Amino acid sequence: MSTKAKSDKSGTMKWWQLSLLGVACTIGTGYFLGSGIAISMGGGSVIIMFILAAFGTYIVFDVLARMTEADPQRGSFRAYAKKAFGRWAGFSSGWVYWSSELLIMGSQLTALSLFTRFWFPTIPMWIFATVYALIGLGVILLGTKAFERTEHIFAIIKVSAIVMFLLIAGAAVLGFITGGAHQPRFWAAKETFLPAGLMGAWSSFIYAFYAFGGIEIMGLMAARLKRPEEAPKAGNVMLLLLTTIYIASLILALTLIPLNAIQGNESPFQVALGSYNLPFVPHAFNAILIIAGFSTMVASLFAVTTILITLAQDHDAPSIFARTTTGKRRIPLFAIGFTSGGITVAVLMALLLPDELFEYVTTAAGIMLLLNWLFILLSSGRLLQLTKWGRIKRYLGMVLILTAITGTIFHETSRPGFWISLLFVGIIGLLTLGMRIKWNKNDHEASYKAMKLPKPKPDNREGAT
Repeated sequence: MSTKAKSDKSGTMKWWQLSLLGVACTIGTGYFLGSGIAISMGGGSVIIMFILAAFGTYIVFDVLARMTEADPQRGSFRAYAKKAFGRWAGFSSGWVYWSSELLIMGSQLTALSLFTRFWFPTIPMWIFATVYALIGLGVILLGTKAFERTEHIFAIIKVSAIVMFLLIAGAAVLGFITGGAHQPRFWAAKETFLPAGLMGAWSSFIYAFYAFGGIEIMGLMAARLKRPEEAPKAGNVMLLLLTTIYIASLILALTLIPLNAIQGNESPFQVALGSYNLPFVPHAFNAILIIAGFSTMVASLFAVTTILITLAQDHDAPSIFARTTTGKRRIPLFAIGFTSGGITVAVLMALLLPDELFEYVTTAAGIMLLLNWLFILLSSGRLLQLTKWGRIKRYLGMVLILTAITGTIFHETSRPGFWISLLFVGIIGLLTLGMRIKWNKNDHEASYKAMKLPKPKPDNREGAT
């Protein structure tokens, strides 16, 4: 079965709905919690890192949207990698992405458990992780339309949450709200802007990129657009909105609290408002953080299920994963079941490694996600007729991505995540090599059958070569 998108009734999504979906799939614990890790490593320089990450993300989505406009594919980036470089590229790209999203789900479940323990500190984290995983599976079982409606609601809630933070934090900075533990001040000195020097800023770059993770899900959903040519507009509006609210909220958070008040496992936005006499804010913001994390976890679950189905349809995964139930709502139970096994592993990790898991898994997930973005840029070089400026942007995007990935090697917080991602990539690389040998063998057998020639028998005569 081809993954080519058909112009049928499934193409009913409008561009603004895709933008909203992109916001829902992007704003999550990668920003609300991951930005705290970035600040603890890079200080105030994370603002520059976020601007650079936004530019890199724009470059990646721009070429992905153009490829979608020219040739809508349900497999999106995986299908384009296969078209550009061959079957091995589609296979490895798909499985690297599946693994990265699985790691993202693990980090999201851990973050959700951390947030929920704010109210129930004595309950083990793995119980919360299990509950959220089961609810997420329930949303996916309801089908694609239910997923879209749910994520649209979550997007509105998450944007409203950041706007709420901007209003309250802005009022505190202007002196309308008093009583904070620290005098509002943007710490622009070298020791606060670059507390660990350029190396710390470099190492924090991966977490800035991670906060924009989600554009690839927009690529998967872009085939459902009523007008695929509007995919670039949807992405540009989403990225402009995200970049604006990200940078504004980071500046306000860094103005309200000193760097030493931020820990890697805390949201800087919660910490920034926590010292003010606003009894409802910590609870309201914690609830919103849970909604944000759950939303991106469900988006990751939808993405891994979709990519697994397209892999099975192209015979790059067991064909059983492409099977669906009969009836009006065709549910891919086998694909969901396989992904559920991966979620179970994530829950066990949350049980065994409650303290270290988030930073390590977040780093590994971010690296593998960026490797997939690198594949998108490489594929675009073969599939698109780029202008001179387009080629320059493409190379700039590659440089930014490689800079973020290599920066993880030089910090003790992110280094374990680098080795975890290397392990995953190594395993997928070996699988790809094994599959290439199998594909070549099958191609040779098919050639002999097509020519109706017998296979050559080995010559066992002494001295034969």
